[in-house]
Order: sequence, then structure tokens, then C-alpha cells
Amino acid sequence: MNDRVQTIMAEVDRRRPDRLVIDALSEVRMLAKDPLRYRRQVLSLKEYAPKNCTVILLDDRSSRYADLELHSIVHGVVSMGRVAREYGKTMRRLEVTKLRGCAFREGYHDYLIRSGGVVVFPRLVAAEYGDDHQDPSQAPSGIRELDTLAGGGLGRGTSTLMIGPAGCGKTSIALRWLTTAAERGENCAAFIFEETIGTLLGRAAGLGMSLAPHIESGCMQISHLDPAEVSPGEFVDMVRNAVERCDTRAVLIDSLNGFLQAMPGEQFLTLHLHELLTYLNNRGVLTIMVLAQMGLVGSAMQTPLDVSYLADNILVFRYFEAGGEVRQALSMIKKRSGGHERSIRELRLGPDTIRVGAPLSNFQGILSGTPVPLEAFVRKGPMNV
Repeated sequence: MNDRVQTIMAEVDRRRPDRLVIDALSEVRMLAKDPLRYRRQVLSLKEYAPKNCTVILLDDRSSRYADLELHSIVHGVVSMGRVAREYGKTMRRLEVTKLRGCAFREGYHDYLIRSGGVVVFPRLVAAEYGDDHQDPSQAPSGIRELDTLAGGGLGRGTSTLMIGPAGCGKTSIALRWLTTAAERGENCAAFIFEETIGTLLGRAAGLGMSLAPHIESGCMQISHLDPAEVSPGEFVDMVRNAVERCDTRAVLIDSLNGFLQAMPGEQFLTLHLHELLTYLNNRGVLTIMVLAQMGLVGSAMQTPLDVSYLADNILVFRYFEAGGEVRQALSMIKKRSGGHERSIRELRLGPDTIRVGAPLSNFQGILSGTPVPLEAFVRKGPMNV
């Protein structure tokens, strides 16, 4: 072992490097055999290095014992690990546990190994971004009845949750808001987890929304994400790049169900969303989130996760039966930034348009999926319906 150390020191004397990397300490530990001798060898390498040389020691942690003594010797410790998932790409993350002489960001940070190097996605801390981008104006959807329902539109710098069963029009209404923003010349971005971009463009065109010109002009950016391949840190980095580099004013996340599948654990989703939404709100970005409920009609529908308390606005979508026909309805049940209409309106999609009707004042129990005419409700009384 002494011969190996002497060889390293002689090479350092000859080259006078700015960086000295020893890969790996497991070999040094094996040659030293004795823990005390191993510690002395590491200390000698540290002290012998030139003053302006940064020494990087790599350890594969193959030892049965934690090298806590070694951690006390070095100035900094960066732990790298992998989080295995039952399906999909293994997630990689690192943590800075020690760094003498300077502040560092604690917690786990996702990273990727790509062609050309390693890309690290620092954990987002929303408190670092002030709320100096606030805009009190409303962002309209371009549909008069929908804007009336929403109290004039959605406030900029707020987050909106669109919740309901599959196929009830959540993504279509969200795209209507983004298309109207693009028509005003504002940059917007959509992050799609479930649907392919081609299917999304075709469906939007069938509802009278041509997204291709906005994509070509650069006003609209649509990214399809695979939940099995993307990490939460990478996704947050994509959103930040869209906001900070492209001055994006509206962001769509479709859907939170797909984002949930990309998380290492469901319990961390609300923490990620809290930081992300606070960051977007502070930057004055209109954020729209889509959440699909399990089930189609009735009161048996379940929500895979409850993030309603994080959203500033909530639009609820429902199917209901009337006159032997399945219809769609929507209602705004929450808006922190101002007043909104309390009614329930019918929603009709296509052909080539999105139509929002007048308030459904002649039914009772629409949100339950099995409404009754208002005359029957009045005749029988509310307790018997």
C-alpha cells in the first residue's frame, strides 16, 4: 500500500494538478487492511495535495461499515443513490450532507446521466422567488358563458384544478384557455402525460382550436412526458425553463394522475406540487391542472389524491342523465381571487366548437349524476329526493 501511495504522490509532484480523483476508496481500504492505517493513508493524501488542488474521493460504499471517520476528515460529502421502481426507469438522486465553509441546499436532488455529462436538477425552493410578478387582471377563456361562470376569467398568478371523470371535457376547456392566451400573443406550455401530441392536436382541431400555427410561431409549447421515464425533478426543471427562458404565462399539467405515477411515493406529490404552484404563482403564471376521477357517474366516484386545498380555483365536471341522454355539466366551486357564478351550466363539445349553456335551473341533483326536475323536487320536498 505504501508503494501505491508513493506512486500517487510522485505523480502529483510531476503534474501539479488542479483536480485529483481517486477511484475508488474501496481499493485503498482493501490494500490497507487495517482501519487505522487506511485513515492515515487518506490523511496523507489529503495533506500532500497542492494547496490549489481539489481532491475528489470516490467510494462505492461496498464496505459493511459506514465510513463516518472518513466523513470527518473531508470538507464535503455528496451521497448519490438510486430509487428503484417496480416499473420504469430507475431514478437517480443525490444529497449534499456536508460542505464546510459555505451554505448548500439540503434535501434530495434528482439527476440524470446523459450523453455528454451529468445533469442535476436542484430541488425547487419557491421562497427564493418573490411575488413581484403579480398581475391583478383576469385571463379570459374566449367563451362568454364560461368567463361569466368563472367570474370574468381566471386570475393570473393563480392555480386552477379541473376535476371530473374521464372524457367529460377537462382537457378541452384547459386547451381553450391556452389557445386564447396564444391568440393574445402570450407564451404558454402544456405538459401532457397520457395523450400523444398528435391525438391532442386532432381533438383540438375538431373543437375549432387550431394549435399548429401557435406551435410554429413559438407561442405554444406542447411536451409529451412518459411517467415511467421522467423524474419529478426533471419535470420541475422543464416547467422552470419554460417560464424563465420562454416567458411562459400559462402552464397546463395534464394530468396529475400521470404526474403521480412519476413520483417515487404518493406522499411526496403534495410537497412537490406545493413548491411548484407557489413558484408559478409568484412568477405570475396561470396554472391549470387536470385531475381525472375514478368512475363515471353517481356518488361512487373516487379521487386518487386530494390536492383541492392547493388550488386557488376549482372547476368541477360531471356527467348527468336528462331526457334519456347523457349530458355534461360544469361548475366553479372555488375561486380565491374573487367572486364567481354559483350556478351549474351545461357543456357541449363539438362539432368545431365548445358551447357552454345557460344555468341549469330546472334540475336538482346534477352533481350527483342523477338529477330530477325541479318541479318534482319542490313537490316532494328536499328530504325526499
